[in-house]
Amino acid sequence: MNKNLKTLIIIGVLALLFYGVYASGLMNTLSSYEEFQAMITEAGALGYLIYVLVYIVSAVFSLPASVITISGGIVFGPIMGGILALIGATIGASAAFLVSRYIARDFIVQKFGNNAIFKKIEDGVAKNGKDFLILTRLVPIFPYNIQNYAYGVTNINLPTFAIVSLITMAPGAFIYAYMAGEIAQNGVTPMLFVQLLIAGIILFGVSQIPKFFAKRKGIDIEALKN
Repeated sequence: MNKNLKTLIIIGVLALLFYGVYASGLMNTLSSYEEFQAMITEAGALGYLIYVLVYIVSAVFSLPASVITISGGIVFGPIMGGILALIGATIGASAAFLVSRYIARDFIVQKFGNNAIFKKIEDGVAKNGKDFLILTRLVPIFPYNIQNYAYGVTNINLPTFAIVSLITMAPGAFIYAYMAGEIAQNGVTPMLFVQLLIAGIILFGVSQIPKFFAKRKGIDIEALKN
């Protein structure tokens, strides 16, 4: 098949999918905690599957995920909400990675190959391999959704990308879902402030890991931010 024709078909399919997401009202639903929670709650047992699928769609189309994570903790409870959020986020990131690698690779390279973020990720992987992936998943140097597509055009393999994403996204997914679930179930209590303090300490500790990691690997984090 002609390369340009293939690119046009891919763009057309993605555009139709995006229009379907937009026409369904999902984007508006994801901007409202109340509407999203109502949609999941009314689905009953299917709510678990719908929740994960919505997370996957949000990752592929770079839709806001904060409402989904927090709503999961409220609807499914602190623990299950965190588990489902992490599953959905990991599958969603992997799906975007696969779209970049096998479906829209030529288009992405042609359109964004000279993008500063893409170039930094490409150079970082060439020099440091999966160590660079670990660092950028731990430190929000680059937007997560952009990373999903950028790593798809590097030589990082899918299992490595998925496992690193799963591990590095776990703290945030569980803490946000847990806090939301606790507030929904028990309200604002003295214990909540203790839990918030513990969560803050955990997040601070996680944020320090990349600094030591980068120093050991000789990666200049500040240079990546510029």
